[in-house]
Amino acid sequence: MQYQKELIQRIQNTFKEHYGRRFALLFSPGRINLIGEHTDYTGGFVMPGAIDKGIYMAFAKNHRNIIRMYSLDLKEEAVVDLDEIRPISIPWANYILGVVNEIQKVKCNILGFDVVFGGDIPIGAGLSSSAALESGVGFALNHLFKLKLKKLQIIKAGQQAEHSFVGVRCGIMDQFASVMGRKAHVIQLDCRSLGYKYFPWAIEGYQILLCNSKVKHSLAESQYNQRRLECETGIRALQKKHPEVKGLRDVSIKMLEQSKGQFLEVIFERCMYVIEENNRVLEASSALTEGDIQYLGSLLFKSHKGLSEKYEVSCEELDFLVALARKNNFIAGARMMGGGFGGCTINLVKEAHINDVIEQFEEAYFEEFKIKLECYKVSLQNGTHLINQGPYGTIQS
Repeated sequence: MQYQKELIQRIQNTFKEHYGRRFALLFSPGRINLIGEHTDYTGGFVMPGAIDKGIYMAFAKNHRNIIRMYSLDLKEEAVVDLDEIRPISIPWANYILGVVNEIQKVKCNILGFDVVFGGDIPIGAGLSSSAALESGVGFALNHLFKLKLKKLQIIKAGQQAEHSFVGVRCGIMDQFASVMGRKAHVIQLDCRSLGYKYFPWAIEGYQILLCNSKVKHSLAESQYNQRRLECETGIRALQKKHPEVKGLRDVSIKMLEQSKGQFLEVIFERCMYVIEENNRVLEASSALTEGDIQYLGSLLFKSHKGLSEKYEVSCEELDFLVALARKNNFIAGARMMGGGFGGCTINLVKEAHINDVIEQFEEAYFEEFKIKLECYKVSLQNGTHLINQGPYGTIQS
């Protein structure tokens, strides 16, 4: 909490130094995904939630025809003419410019603006700092220029920014969670219809703990797009016999097994994982409703096994952390979270023993890999929102 207050103060001071004294301030959260990994881009089911780590952003109109952007974390500025919105050589700026480009496409009147942002999301941890930034920019523009965009339009603008300006064909889950998060709830999201339900996190005595492996293997980005292509290949093969199939959620395990001869083995395994994972999301909803932490935890362990062995997006470090969790009586369940090949594991840990678990994991991980493990206790929070006036500067209308 103290660090967040200091971060907000630094953002305010930086904005005043560079751009002026009148601004609005918002918080746009990162996200966890309880279960439902690599299912969103095939129109399946996921279960994310917004967390208390994210992006803080000060923003204001500048009455010019330019966008001035400043990254507090990198201490770097980018200035772009509003009439020349295209990807540039500064990677972080493309997340902002991509959102501007998408909103311009729907004929919204965006004028010049200034933005300073910084965050407390650990880089490379798989907590979707990019979606937090995109959601924050969409929210800020909607507020500044009274665009009357619906939340779903802001969400889709962030997703399409990734596709067109960043080159990652991400699903919609990350942006959806960042915008639509609700305090003390996770979201069961249907990524095809975008229908959703909130499920309260009512598991007493357990805390969500993230363990950051501090590694990001070079395979991560290329293999993300490759997995998407493999799933699409499987869907096309299934449609030859089952034209009603629109996505892997329409395929039963029996149907897939009966069609096994149509696939390469690797395509079969990818599709099987996604089908099983979609089923696990629906089962997790029941476990949350019933407060059954043991069953919920078992689903997380099964999810990791599938991600590691069938979908092949885990790595030695993540497998090691989940194996540690399996042996620990104070952990109900764990799995890798995010795109894979590094980042975090998500663990359901008894609150009374969480510090002991952290100490044990840090020691074992360092002994095995000579890397200092980072662990974060997180809570579920509301989605992107303005921070109230008071100590946070003057809200600009």
